[in-house]
Amino acid sequence: MSLEAWNRIYCGPAADPAEIWLRWNFDPVLLLALGVLAFTIGRSRSGALAVAVLALAFVSPLCALSASLFSARVVHHILLVAVAAPLIAVAWPMREPRPAAVSFLLATAVLWAWHLPPAYDLALSWVPAYWAMQVSLIATAVAFWRAVLHPRQSGGHALLLILGGYMQMAFLGALLTFAPASLYAIHAVAPLDWGLSPLRDQQLGGLLMWVPAGLPYLAWGAMIARRGWRAMEGRSA
Repeated sequence: MSLEAWNRIYCGPAADPAEIWLRWNFDPVLLLALGVLAFTIGRSRSGALAVAVLALAFVSPLCALSASLFSARVVHHILLVAVAAPLIAVAWPMREPRPAAVSFLLATAVLWAWHLPPAYDLALSWVPAYWAMQVSLIATAVAFWRAVLHPRQSGGHALLLILGGYMQMAFLGALLTFAPASLYAIHAVAPLDWGLSPLRDQQLGGLLMWVPAGLPYLAWGAMIARRGWRAMEGRSA
């Protein structure tokens, strides 16, 4: 592969609003990877849903939109770490429960590190760094969720970890929302085509991390609480 092919934004250049719905990503390597994942875990409902969410993130026009808008990239990352990762964890559970503190700290560190401006701009302008970002985000998130969602994990502990996972993301979102200037050079121009200033786009992304990102964490927390309630009913029956 040529140097020019590496030094580019994955999913192509920033998307124009008039053509966004035509910007599907049919990268054969990506499609092969999704096919392997579907063969591995896709026979379960959660596994099939995980593959569908990853296809939405990487194949649909969301991929191209996230090259233009930081706020779209935030949606992309939320889909990876708070939707696809726990679905994969359900489809591919641990044999034995393990302490989740290390995986929580690692997933948090990776998420925050990739949102440092130099790392973020590098990931969106150099394909190897882009895939390093995506793989590390989802791998650490899957490890976190596999520990949290294990059937023998303490319900109270699992709920605290889910709350912690959301709060660290919300705190990062708050910092981005109230930053006095736009931080990411890669999004210095493209948001203007969408009627947003770079700072307003960043603020929108921060708000998405701060508020709506809590919805999937709330859903997984509700599942844990329901599982614990059923276990209590079974013991009292």
